[in-house]
Amino acid sequence: MHSLEEALAQITRGVEEVLLESELKKKLSQDRPLRIKAGFDPTAPDLHLGHTVLINKLRQFQQLGHEILFLIGDFTGMIGDPTGKSATRKPLSREEVQENARTYADQIFPLLDPERTQILFNSQWMENMRAADLIALTAKHTVARMLERDDFSKRFRANQPIAIHEFLYPLIQGYDSVVLKADVEVGGTDQKFNLLVGRQLQAAYGQEPQVVITLPLLEGLDGVQKMSKSLGNYIAIGDPPDEMFGKLMSISDTLMWRYLELLSEVPLEEIQRWKQAVAEGANPRDIKFRLGEELVSRFHGVAAAKQAKERFIARFQQGALPDEIPNCTVQARDERGVPVANLLKEAGLVKSTSEAIRMIQQGAVRIDGQRIEDRSLMIEPGTRQVFQVGKRRFARVQVLEASF
Repeated sequence: MHSLEEALAQITRGVEEVLLESELKKKLSQDRPLRIKAGFDPTAPDLHLGHTVLINKLRQFQQLGHEILFLIGDFTGMIGDPTGKSATRKPLSREEVQENARTYADQIFPLLDPERTQILFNSQWMENMRAADLIALTAKHTVARMLERDDFSKRFRANQPIAIHEFLYPLIQGYDSVVLKADVEVGGTDQKFNLLVGRQLQAAYGQEPQVVITLPLLEGLDGVQKMSKSLGNYIAIGDPPDEMFGKLMSISDTLMWRYLELLSEVPLEEIQRWKQAVAEGANPRDIKFRLGEELVSRFHGVAAAKQAKERFIARFQQGALPDEIPNCTVQARDERGVPVANLLKEAGLVKSTSEAIRMIQQGAVRIDGQRIEDRSLMIEPGTRQVFQVGKRRFARVQVLEASF
């Protein structure tokens, strides 16, 4: 049994905001499991570690004895979330939404207990809503409040169109909380407006407003932009063990601490001791090994994680890699990617493609520690690998999607 202080410490780890913490304490003090809601967009069915920041928080609530409402927004997915968009987003068809939503269960249950997780679809109640009920819902909110939202206000001031159906997205997301009688809703910082609409609508329908918990958006492998499949800076939870471990080892030493705080279950006190040890001269690569083993174990098991680490060390013997490897991006030529010789030139590892071809023929080019022999090799969009030419030239190269 956890004390209130212990539960709060666990829940608030890595959290951006709790609105309101006094209400959260009150709810946690009640002798009942709380209903913890989180919504997921079916337009992106392949989950990556950025998504698991939120899922980890759900697991923490679950470990404290609470009930998880894993809501797939298949109905709202056909509207299109306008969050952060500078233009009206094209809605998905029903078939696209259903196909995207199909894979979620297989991906989340390595993290969540199926016995205490409800997977729900908001089409279950929205498809049966009458036009009169929808009009009654819209009467619970004002256009002025909608225009307080940053992306709407920017588009309004720039005379860019805002379709009426876009106003429905936060209303329906909020109405989901009314239907589910959510006690707490968890979401990314970019969803704060939508989550607060849920609080307002619950009060309008005579319910106790949900507590809103916002979580930071995890930076991708580049350490700058949020983790995103479209940017190619992601680690998918379905990545094979060796690939996942290698990507985690490729993050910067600074970003490593961010990943430990948001993704690891290592106590914060222990992480602070590691920071102190690194400041006193310990090799940060050893800490990164622990992070890699922990996360690969979570999705693939302990044995697979140990093997991934051993294979990584075999490819990159201690000392073979410099402590700091320059990062760069290269644009794919088309959907197939970019020829390896062109990539080596653009990454500054060779002076010309002819030199790149010559170095490949001499066996002097390696990708993630493995020698390559095919000079016509195409490097696919979305990959991020360490390229080595000779003994001293290294670059960590991310291949971006082709721009058409």
